[in-house]
Amino acid sequence: MKIARLFTKNLKSPYEGIEFVERLSRCFSENENLTFVAPKDWSQVAVDILAQKYRCRTSHAGIGETDARQIFDRLSETWAYFAQRSGLLNNSEAAIFSDECKYMLAHQVAAPNSPQWFNTGLFHAYQLQSTAKGHYYVDDKSREIIELENALERPQAHACFIQGVKDELVGPGSIMDLWEREARLFKFGSGSGSNFSALRGAGEPLSSGGVSSGLMSWLKIGDAGAGAVKSGGTTRRAAKMVCLDADHPDIEEFINWKYKEEQKVAFLVTGQRAIRRLYFLMLEDEAPSVIDQYKEEHSIDEVVAKRLEQMKQQGIGLSDFDGGQLLGFDWQGEAYQTIAGQNANNSIRLSHAFLEAVERKTQWSLINRTDNKKAKSIEAHELFEKMATAAWGCADPGLQFSDTINEWHTCPQGGSIVASNPCSEYMFLDDTACNLASLNLVKFLKNGKFDHELFSGAVQLWSLVLEISVSMASYPSKEIALRSFEYRTLGLGYANMGGLFMRLGLAYDSDEARNLAGAISALMSGEGYRASAWMAERLGPFTHFEANKDDFMRVMKNHASACDKEPSLVGVSHKPCGLSSDFPSSQEVVKAARASWKNGLEALAINGARNAQMSAIAPTGTISLLMDCDTTGIEPDYSLIKYKSLAGGGSARIVNQSTQHALTLLGYSKEQQEEMIAFILKENGVDGAPFLDPLHYSIFDCATSIQKQGRALSVECHLSMMASVQPFVSGAISKTINIPAESQVLEVKEAFLRAYNLGLKAVAIYRDRSKLSQPLSQIKEDSLRLSAFSHLACLNCGKKMLVPTGTCMRCENCGESTSCS
Repeated sequence: MKIARLFTKNLKSPYEGIEFVERLSRCFSENENLTFVAPKDWSQVAVDILAQKYRCRTSHAGIGETDARQIFDRLSETWAYFAQRSGLLNNSEAAIFSDECKYMLAHQVAAPNSPQWFNTGLFHAYQLQSTAKGHYYVDDKSREIIELENALERPQAHACFIQGVKDELVGPGSIMDLWEREARLFKFGSGSGSNFSALRGAGEPLSSGGVSSGLMSWLKIGDAGAGAVKSGGTTRRAAKMVCLDADHPDIEEFINWKYKEEQKVAFLVTGQRAIRRLYFLMLEDEAPSVIDQYKEEHSIDEVVAKRLEQMKQQGIGLSDFDGGQLLGFDWQGEAYQTIAGQNANNSIRLSHAFLEAVERKTQWSLINRTDNKKAKSIEAHELFEKMATAAWGCADPGLQFSDTINEWHTCPQGGSIVASNPCSEYMFLDDTACNLASLNLVKFLKNGKFDHELFSGAVQLWSLVLEISVSMASYPSKEIALRSFEYRTLGLGYANMGGLFMRLGLAYDSDEARNLAGAISALMSGEGYRASAWMAERLGPFTHFEANKDDFMRVMKNHASACDKEPSLVGVSHKPCGLSSDFPSSQEVVKAARASWKNGLEALAINGARNAQMSAIAPTGTISLLMDCDTTGIEPDYSLIKYKSLAGGGSARIVNQSTQHALTLLGYSKEQQEEMIAFILKENGVDGAPFLDPLHYSIFDCATSIQKQGRALSVECHLSMMASVQPFVSGAISKTINIPAESQVLEVKEAFLRAYNLGLKAVAIYRDRSKLSQPLSQIKEDSLRLSAFSHLACLNCGKKMLVPTGTCMRCENCGESTSCS
C-alpha cells in the first residue's frame, strides 16, 4: 500500500474546479436565514445540513464557520496532524492524505459519521475550550489512561458505543453510572447500546430486603434521560439501543412496551379530539339527547362531561382545559413526548436454542438473574409470536441472532458479543467504540462501469482516517478508552447502493444486483484489512491480536472463502451463496475482491491486523443526504419522491436524481425523458409512464409503492440483498425491511425466521404506518391526517365553518377568533 494522489493528482488545490458560491440556508428551529458559502452544485438539502447541523457556530473570538472549506479543512488537517503525531504517516504522506480528504469531502465522495463533523478540529483549528467531565484517552506512547481537561482537545469522534451495565444501583459500571456515561455521549452526538439482561426482573429479591421493581422501571428512567439531551448540541435526537436476552424474566413486558406506548398516542390524540368536539356541541346548545348520544358513542366519562359543562357555564375556554395545545401525530409533538420508550431502538437477542424451540414448539424457560433458577416457562413459539405482533404494531423489537453474531466474532477470547450500537451495525465487546465513514458508490462510476481501482484506493485512505480517529478521540470512561484503544474497531461502509444499481440499469431485485453488492462489499472489507495489515506493519497489531490470532484468521479465511462461487466456511452455521463471475457488471469487481483477500490474508499472517474489525453497513441517514445520495446504505430508494420531516421543524422534498441517469443509459431521447420525468413527478411511480418499456419498470422499483404506481419490493428481495452482503462485513447491516401497511403478523414472523435461516446477524421490520408518525413518507404528513372535516362554530360570532379535523382556522366571518377541531 502506498499513500498516493488518486483524486488530486493533476490539481493545484483540492478545491480546484469547484465553484463555491453564497447559498441561503433556512434554519426552521431558529426561524432565521443564514448565508453560507458552499459548492454551487450541492443540493439545498446538503447545504442546509452542513450549514445548520455541522458548522462550528460559536462567535467566541470571531470564530464561526461561514464557508464549507473551513469545515473540510478543519477535519482533514486535524486527521493529518494526528497521523503524523502517531507516526502512521510522514510529513509528505500527511500532506497528500490531507488534500485527498479535502477533495473527497468537497466532491461528496465520502463522509465520516456525524460526531466527526460536530467535534473534530474545534481545538486544533480554533483552540476552542470545553470543560471535560469524565472524558479519557490513552497516550499512544506510554499507554497511560489520561483524563482530559479540555474535552475538545481530543474530540469525541465515534458515533457508536457499546456499554456494559451491572446489576448495581450506583458505582462504576452501575445503572446510574450508565445514564451519566450516556449523557456524555449524547451531548457530543454519539449513540450508545447496552444489553440489560444482567438486571434482575420484577419481584426478584434485593440484598437489603424487599424486591426489585424490575428491568422496565430502569429502562424508563434511561429513556427519559436520553430524550432530554440534544445530540451533538443540535436538534438531533439521542441515539440509543436497548438489548435483552430472550430468557429474561421481564421479556414479555419488554416486548410489548413500545407497542402499548404507541397505542397511548392514538388514545391521547383521538380522545382529545372527541372531548373538544363535545365541548363545541355544548357551546352550540345542542339537544341533551344529541350530547348524550355523542358521549355514549365516544365513551366519554361523565366526570369529564360534567367538567366541560361547568366550564361552559363559567365561560372558561378550552385553552384552560388542555393548554390550547392541539395534540397531533407529529413525532416531535406533545403526544409523543408524553409516552415512554421513544428514544431507543429495542432488540431481543435470540440463540440457536431458542429458535430450535420455536420450530419444535417446545417450552422455553425464563431465568432469574439472582439465583439462576427458572422463573417461568412459556411456549417458545408463543413468545416468538408476541415479538412478531409487537414489531407489526410499532416496528419494535428488532431481532439479533446472538450465536450467528459470535460465529463471526474475531476476538472471542475477550468475551462474547452481547449488544450492538443503536442501529445494529456495530457489534463487538462491551465498553468499546466504533467510528464510521461511508463512501458514495455512484462517485465511482466511470464510463458506465464501477471503477474498482479508484474504490480500492478510497477504501484504503478512509481506513486510515478511521484508524487515526481511534488515537485522536476521547471516550466517556476509562474502560471504554482502554478497550477501544486496545481493539481499535472501525466501521467503514458505503451509501447509495440503490442509486448505483439504477444508474447501471439494474433492478434492485435481481441476481446481478445482489452479486455486485456482494462483490463491492467483499472488495471493501478486503482492502480495509489489507490497509489494516499495512498499518500494523508500521505501528504494530492491535493489543489482543496474538491472543485471538487463530479465531481472527479463521474469520478472515471465511470472508475470503465467501468470495468463491462455492464457499467452504469453518465454524459457521449458515452457509453463504458466494460470488459469481457470470455477470458483466461485476466480473472485474469479483476478480479484484478475490485478489484483495488473497493478498490480504498473506499480509495479515505476516503483520497481524491493526484493527479487530474494519467494516459495517450503517444507515447513513444524515450523511447520505449530505452527499446528495439517492439511497442510504444498502437500501433501495424508499420512493422516487419522498418527504422527510426534519428535526427542529420543516420538511424536505427529495426527488430521486438517478432516474434520469437510468433513462439516459436505457437509450431514451431527451424529449421522451422529459415526458417520463413529468409523469413520475405527478404519479410518484413509473407504471404507465409514456414511452417507458414495461421491461424497464423493475429498475425503478422502490421499497414502497403509492397506490398502483410502482411496485413495492418484496420481503424476500430485502433479505436476499442483505444475505449477499453479510458474509463480507465485519459487523452487521443496518437495514429496514419495509412491508406494506396491509401486511399481517404472519408475514412479520416469516420474515424473522427467513432472516435467521439466511445467516443474517440482525433484522428489523417496518410496516408502513405502524407508527402514527414517521419521518419519511411518500406524501406530506399533513395530507395523511387532514382527511376528515368537522362543522364548528366560531367562539366570537357563532359563524359555522367546515374545518379540517386537527387544524385551527381564522373565522371566515369576523376574522377575530380561531376555531379548532
